[in-house]
Amino acid sequence: MMDLWATVPYYTAYLSKALLADGVDVQVGSITYYLDTDCFTGRGIQVDPGLLDVVGRYDLPKLPRRVLKLGEAMLNLVALVLRFGIHPPDVIHVQYLPMLRWKLPLDFWFLAFCRWRGARIVLTVHDLMPHDTAERYKATFLELYQRVDAIICHSDHIKRRLGEEFGVEAEKISVIPHGPFFYDLEDRGSAETLGEFGLRDDEPMVLWQGIIFPYKGIDLLLEAWRMVEASGSRARLLIVGTGAPELLAQIREQVERLGLQRVGLHFRFISTEELVALYRAAEVVVYPYRAITTSGALATGLALGKCIVASDLPVFRELLTDGESALLTEVGDPAALGGALVDATLDAALRARLSQHVRAMNFGDNSWLSIAEKTAAIYTQLQHGSVI
Repeated sequence: MMDLWATVPYYTAYLSKALLADGVDVQVGSITYYLDTDCFTGRGIQVDPGLLDVVGRYDLPKLPRRVLKLGEAMLNLVALVLRFGIHPPDVIHVQYLPMLRWKLPLDFWFLAFCRWRGARIVLTVHDLMPHDTAERYKATFLELYQRVDAIICHSDHIKRRLGEEFGVEAEKISVIPHGPFFYDLEDRGSAETLGEFGLRDDEPMVLWQGIIFPYKGIDLLLEAWRMVEASGSRARLLIVGTGAPELLAQIREQVERLGLQRVGLHFRFISTEELVALYRAAEVVVYPYRAITTSGALATGLALGKCIVASDLPVFRELLTDGESALLTEVGDPAALGGALVDATLDAALRARLSQHVRAMNFGDNSWLSIAEKTAAIYTQLQHGSVI
């Protein structure tokens, strides 16, 4: 299981744990996740990146951390080449190849060597291409999709795009849903935790949480929130996450310019304990995205049985039904988003009905066990030379 930079550590950890429970012999090629050093060990997983696992154990400034991670990754790739030259794995399941964005060919060279030694390559598509980069990396990712033996994506919509935009044969692609995160963690110290976010019992909380990028639509959400504040709703919007300093400055400026009074901005990494407490306390979770390949945040909202307001994107529409399990609104339309948020924050019966449908989906442990079984079946087919 290859995620040498711990770029998608929770996905790697939850999937690996489920595969191990399914009897698959998995070695997790990742370093320690610097923002949550228990991400793997807390789920019974010992990482093995090849040679070194040092950088992720320390809280370093951003630039030195990236430079050191690059050096560490190169040494680990060399160590893995030597190891796989003698005993190649049957399957290498790639979760992320971060050096592709830097136009460094090392990841491609490594995959080519592993295929030469007889390993089959499976790739999970977390993003078709890096978000907010237009067509800049299309040639690189087109090459990547052609080099691997099998591809896993999380929706039929993305499968169609892989075929239409990248020429990937349908037989090469398997659709396996994205599993949820953090549903298995206890809700510890919620009252104290929530107090640190300035919440009050008489203020229903609407939560946006994640890594901040333009495509995730926080600017649309803030425009929509004007309608909520004008409606007389007592709800409070919490925006919790990290992102580029210029984006955070733009959000602060927009809140001030719009005169919003019931918005809390918490631009920092939050622990898994804080995250679970926030999700469990939220009356509504909101996903105003302009585009998406898959969403771990949505999977968490589903697993925790929340009332969901989201953009009517194809990926979301495959999991959610408007008016039944969520309120889906026109993509990029702050007025429609605002109307849905007004309805959700003012109508407790509506929230309860939507949440009940989400809970009935049972999006927890059973999801990952099913994901592991389907993933293991792909491994088996590749080992026996079958076409996916």
